[in-house]
Amino acid sequence: MPASDVFRVLADPTRRSLFERLAVEGELTVAALTGGAGVSQPAVSQHMATLRGVGLVAERRAGRNTLYRVDPQGLRPLVDWLGHYAVFWRDRFDALEGLLKEMDE
Repeated sequence: MPASDVFRVLADPTRRSLFERLAVEGELTVAALTGGAGVSQPAVSQHMATLRGVGLVAERRAGRNTLYRVDPQGLRPLVDWLGHYAVFWRDRFDALEGLLKEMDE
């Protein structure tokens, strides 16, 4: 999954809030998620389908209920993308450190 798809999905504040709730609270049903979401149950279900579509959440059936949980592998594209920039910033900070040492001498 491209990082751009994950960014696009998490750009929506309601979806991001639902994802964060799952990350903090663990497995939840749509009914439980609807309680604090400020949107209708069908809207929460659509948001969960979108999150599931990019691999950010997984679901598990328990009788009549579907429980959703964060799938950490769904964040892999973001981690990889940020890793690319970590090298960039590390090099920049190393150069800054060298410059500051020169200035102190």
